[in-house]
Amino acid sequence: MNIGQAAKASGVSAKMIRHYESIGLIPAATRTDAGYRLYGARDIHTLNFVRHARDLGFSLAQVGELVGLWQDRARPSRQVKALAEAHIQALEKKAQELLAMKATLETLVHCCHGDDRPDCPILETLARNMTGFANN
Repeated sequence: MNIGQAAKASGVSAKMIRHYESIGLIPAATRTDAGYRLYGARDIHTLNFVRHARDLGFSLAQVGELVGLWQDRARPSRQVKALAEAHIQALEKKAQELLAMKATLETLVHCCHGDDRPDCPILETLARNMTGFANN
């Protein structure tokens, strides 16, 4: 199948397929005499794997590692588990950071009158924090 068909079958855009190929995440596609990329069932299976891993938030480097482990039938599962556990820890940290940002914004929104007055604690806090960064 051509790249458009592969994109439709895998749920990965043609642009991302070309990118994944260019960075070596997926093997280079076979090409027709005219230079068009051709993909088979195995390629679609790999693209689906990559898409699922990306949907879970794995970085491209981690996805590359996972693809390598997936294709190595002799791999120890502890390597896969360790990679997934490290990703869980990173997601947990990110979730905590997002919750802290949400709590800060909720406090600022609560302090803002949201009326016709020009004073706004949200903008004042942003400006104050920006000044602090300029001094660091």
